[in-house]
Amino acid sequence: MLRSAATARAFARRTFAPTAARSLATMLLGSEVPNFTCASTEGEINFHEYIDGSWAILASHPRAFTPVCTTELGFMAAAKGEFDKRGVKVMAISADTVEENLEWSKDIKEVEGTEVNFPIFCDADRSVCELYNMLEAGDDTAMPATVRSVFVIGPDKKLKLSITYPPSTGRNFDEILRVVDSLQLTANKSLATPVNWVDGEKAVILPSVSKEDADAKFPGYQAVKPYLRYTAEGVTNHSVEEELVA
Repeated sequence: MLRSAATARAFARRTFAPTAARSLATMLLGSEVPNFTCASTEGEINFHEYIDGSWAILASHPRAFTPVCTTELGFMAAAKGEFDKRGVKVMAISADTVEENLEWSKDIKEVEGTEVNFPIFCDADRSVCELYNMLEAGDDTAMPATVRSVFVIGPDKKLKLSITYPPSTGRNFDEILRVVDSLQLTANKSLATPVNWVDGEKAVILPSVSKEDADAKFPGYQAVKPYLRYTAEGVTNHSVEEELVA
């Protein structure tokens, strides 16, 4: 293992907060995400400064040199063009040292055929994992396992989506991209997305949009009920991308 003896001793000395206390850190949708400064594979990063008015995704990974995480980071790197198209900055975080994550990145490139092209936060003492409540339940003396969490954060630094998977289940990043498309339609077009929606399909006009505004913004929309109004006007992410660039 690349973890230093000093780091191991620090872990051994540490007392972990009870699960009930840690759960108080759970963030609510719409709340500003906590800021932190952390070492990464691209140098020390202040999280809020790095986001800097962009959409952002922070994905936690239980450990370096693990099978599911390797496939996920490989996919994230290969899909970076899709995230860039949506104006999304992608970051990962694992409870490992900088040296370990840099070595692991070499494995990811070898196995998945893609260079890791985004920062991996190196949260060796798990302080960020605790801050964001990315830990499994456990007793008060054992080191809790990190879980597979993903956070979508808006340009206002507020939490728009959070999903937590068990360590054994890989995330569906196609679904995460779909949710980003939906969130951006809401933010930029006052549209919601119905069940099983995918980019390009009809969306739903938000109930907060008056009939007068709906008539002006979405001509020819279909009103199934006064509160259920479908439109195909401007529902592809290409139009969202253009607004983000403008």
